Amino acid sequence: MAEITAALVRDLRERTGAGMMDCKKALVENNGDMEAAIDWLRKKGLSQAAKKAGRAATEGLVGVASGPKVAGMVEVNAETDFVGRSEPFQTFVAEVAGLTLSVGDDLEKLKAAQYPGTRHSVAEELTRLIATIGENMTIRRAKVLRVPSGTVATYMHNAVKPGLGKIGVLIALEAPSESEAFELLGRQIGMHVAATKPESLNVDGVDPSALEREKAVLTEQASGSGKPEAIIAKMVEGRIRKFYEEVVLLEQVWVHDGESRVKAVVEKAGAKLTGFARFHLGEGVEKAPVADFAAEVAAAGGVTG
Repeated sequence: MAEITAALVRDLRERTGAGMMDCKKALVENNGDMEAAIDWLRKKGLSQAAKKAGRAATEGLVGVASGPKVAGMVEVNAETDFVGRSEPFQTFVAEVAGLTLSVGDDLEKLKAAQYPGTRHSVAEELTRLIATIGENMTIRRAKVLRVPSGTVATYMHNAVKPGLGKIGVLIALEAPSESEAFELLGRQIGMHVAATKPESLNVDGVDPSALEREKAVLTEQASGSGKPEAIIAKMVEGRIRKFYEEVVLLEQVWVHDGESRVKAVVEKAGAKLTGFARFHLGEGVEKAPVADFAAEVAAAGGVTG
């Protein structure tokens, strides 16, 4: 039986982040073999993570990272806001956001990528984090935007740390150079997108089914006016333009002056807006209903009303 020294236990703990007692047990179970002990802990982490996998993870953080002519964004979910404020979780989100710049936004490739500073994958690091912190966590989505020339600006609304927060935006701005002026414009557009929540970049990008639903509703509303069909068609056309102004980024009124159109602002600057992405933490994720705490306590104690 190999001697399990305190130094050996400490080394395993530093390499895996697992608890001291778990590290000691792993070494004992594997006769002091460091690599076998690491595998043993990973298997234990997988077991613990599996128990938590069914729990709703709607909190967490959005992270952004940028480089020359490229920027990436990820959303990583956890069960509670408390975890979102923890240093290990914030470090993980920032590192994964940074990886998107080289790996891209395919989630499977991102999870399989080597986690910085380790010899294991992002997915394995996430499993280790789940086992250490004790909450279910998921890498929900990622997005990378690039431009051949210009800048991909980032904006984080109410950042808890640089590049980390709950509403993140990427703005792909093609321009003659990557100047401070274009970076500032990109950031201003990012603030606009965070506030207005556009659904598409241009008119051509509007979801056809959403457009048809809108036309059907507007036509029915206009038909009640009793006006001739030609007039009704004109009324619907005008209202569709208004619809575009609400959901299409380039058609929206610029929030910074309340008058100009976004497309006019971009054109005046000598740039071209080619893409955007907006992640709002937990958006579209169904949250579990808030339990009636009193009823839950009563049920646990076998008390009936």
